[in-house]
Amino acid sequence: MSVVGLIGSGQIGSTVARLAVAAGYEVVLSNSRGPDTLADLIDELGPAASAGTAEAAARAGDLVVVSIPLRSYRAVPPQPLAGKVVIDTNNYYPQRDGQFPELDEGSATSSELLQQHLPEARVVKAFNNIFFKHLRTLARPAGAADRSALPIAGDDAEAKAVVTAFLDRIGYDAVDVGTLADSWRFQPDTPAYGSIYSADPANWEQESPGDAGKLRAALAKAERS
Repeated sequence: MSVVGLIGSGQIGSTVARLAVAAGYEVVLSNSRGPDTLADLIDELGPAASAGTAEAAARAGDLVVVSIPLRSYRAVPPQPLAGKVVIDTNNYYPQRDGQFPELDEGSATSSELLQQHLPEARVVKAFNNIFFKHLRTLARPAGAADRSALPIAGDDAEAKAVVTAFLDRIGYDAVDVGTLADSWRFQPDTPAYGSIYSADPANWEQESPGDAGKLRAALAKAERS
């Protein structure tokens, strides 16, 4: 795997792109406003980065990261993602996305909705539980004493192995939480969301590494609302 496609280049998407380029990947970025609006970011990332449409990013990526508001998930092009591993970074925020009854009642997770929309892709949930600034600054080499871990969830074991290897290369360990149906354990308002990477939960700017043990302890405390 050498090319990472990004559908959405906001705070998380652009941070993943920076980490990927630093780790030796090529990236193809896209957003809803058009490739021209990504010129500054492409200049920053250098020759390993290019911009295109969402479909172009989907086609180019050996691995594709979807990082757009949940309300827009149906805009992700299914056909070019057939057979590919897709990382879903999204969270459900009703005040932003509007109401999704299946999410409100707990009969589905946001990543299951994306998987339903992309029936031939292999969706893995990742990157949604960490503040984008911490995602960039907490990356560490393999074996570092202060390396952080990120939770992942998915229905395809091979896809989760691909994502685990990607996380390792960009600076993180992975903790497998289970299937997409289990991904609620690290969604907003759970102990594993956000604050485990912060020294002060009241001030997310103060980072603190969250290793696998700390993450597993937080996941174990998760309860359905």
